Amino acid sequence: MTKVLHYLIATGNGGGSRKLDWVLLALRIIVGGLMLVHGIQKAVNYEALSATFPDPIGLGGGLSLGLAVFAELACSLGVIFGVLYRLALIPMIFTMCVAAFVVMRHAPWSSQELPVMYLALLVLMFAAGAGRLSVDALVGRWLSKR
Repeated sequence: MTKVLHYLIATGNGGGSRKLDWVLLALRIIVGGLMLVHGIQKAVNYEALSATFPDPIGLGGGLSLGLAVFAELACSLGVIFGVLYRLALIPMIFTMCVAAFVVMRHAPWSSQELPVMYLALLVLMFAAGAGRLSVDALVGRWLSKR
């Protein structure tokens, strides 16, 4: 279990270059920021959206919307700051899988393209880790000095 937890909160890029750290930071800010905007829009319009929001996995439209807001709002903040980075990415990846392959499965590619693009970026970000310019890395350095 400790190996799983270590992998999920490890920053990755242990010996990477400074350029890579800055690229990972920029990627976290850009992708996290874009997803955050989607989450804010859903949160602000929660009442109106909950009546018509899809129920792709049988939880009810309101709960499905709430989970999407959590993934796109709260988890995006975790991604931007690199806090519990890989754990924060899991709900976002799941949300994009549901959007692309369940909700929009019969839609034309032009509608599926955006969630698939987000999904690809999120999976690559998961694999790369947060980098050394993240809260996770800062906490890891602090813990290793204790």
